Amino acid sequence: MATLTVWKFATSDGADTAVSTLKSLENQRLIELHDAATVSWKPGAKKPTTRQLQPLVGIGATGGMFWGLLFGLIFFVPLLGAAVGAALGAAVGSLGDVGIDDDFISRLREQVTPGTSALFALTFDAVPDKVQEAFGDLQPELIQTNLSADQEDALRESFA
Repeated sequence: MATLTVWKFATSDGADTAVSTLKSLENQRLIELHDAATVSWKPGAKKPTTRQLQPLVGIGATGGMFWGLLFGLIFFVPLLGAAVGAALGAAVGSLGDVGIDDDFISRLREQVTPGTSALFALTFDAVPDKVQEAFGDLQPELIQTNLSADQEDALRESFA
């Protein structure tokens, strides 16, 4: 079963620092990483910076379209206004079908704020305790949603 894991860091550069640890865990075969992205929100900035971790991903990744939609819903839609928000209604519904619901999006919107960062990873066979231990002094907070095999297939179809 795939897991969309979100690790929140108390600093705006924590997620970028954790990327090398994530890559090391993948090289040690402690996780199977299918796709990942970071969000860094500098103190005082109006919006966060997002980055897909292209060098880390393998064949079958969901791609930038998924991350763009997810990050848009979490961080930018309130800034875009009702017309654009209404146009994204169908997309929000399709994300709900794959285990990413309004509560998950709202929780992320409330927790990933200026001065923080987050690492988003779509993985298989990850052991969260081992991953958190590997992040060491960064002390991330784990926020996650599990995707069933059917939900993962639907996600891949939506963004293929």
